[in-house]
Amino acid sequence: MNDNSDISQELLEIIERYINGSMTSQELKDFNQLLELDNEFKVKVEDIKTMLLGIEAQSLKEQLDILHKDIPKTIVKKPVDKKVKYLNFSKIAAAAAVIIAIGSIWFFSTPKNEKLYANHFKPDPGLPTTMSSTNNYDFYDAMVKYKHGDYNIAIDKWKILSEQKPENDTLNYFLGVAYMANKNTSEAIPFLERSVEAPDEFVFLNEAYYYLGLAYLKEGNVELAKKNLSLSETDASKLVLSKLTK
Repeated sequence: MNDNSDISQELLEIIERYINGSMTSQELKDFNQLLELDNEFKVKVEDIKTMLLGIEAQSLKEQLDILHKDIPKTIVKKPVDKKVKYLNFSKIAAAAAVIIAIGSIWFFSTPKNEKLYANHFKPDPGLPTTMSSTNNYDFYDAMVKYKHGDYNIAIDKWKILSEQKPENDTLNYFLGVAYMANKNTSEAIPFLERSVEAPDEFVFLNEAYYYLGLAYLKEGNVELAKKNLSLSETDASKLVLSKLTK
């Protein structure tokens, strides 16, 4: 891991927003271009991600005093307090200038729908595992793996739980997005289809419709993509839908 010792608070917050999945579509597009252009910057962002996830994983291990068997039907997202060192990277300003100069990077031979999918798909950032993880250890242990990018391990763990509780909406949702993150949209669709059958109060319902729409888009079924995207109230879904209807 690189020696990261000095970074502005503003830049740290930008990187955390990227890791937590809270960037706008345009910000995400620009940030991904910066990662492609500057390998040193990319390595340091991965260092931050590893550091933050390490904090969550350690906290999870320290909270094994209370375990329950049932996975919650509805989960309330909670903010996670994180204290990290400031990190230093000198090339960000120059790389950002290059991005502005060159504009969007696209391979024009790629079909339009695949471009749209690639530009807008980003895995769900997952659930915090520090404050909520004393319950349902197996579920949250898989969540840590998912957030580390170990999608195969997360899927295997969640599938075991899903066999016990096939109607659990939260499990179906995260299995779906994990399969998508693992570049397997065809396997993702059945789980996301089950998750959108959840009651209206299901906390991830709008996100489930969004990812299901993207999955159908990737599979080439534009009509089902439009149908599911239109049922999501997220800004991201409305943006993709507007580009599909042009």
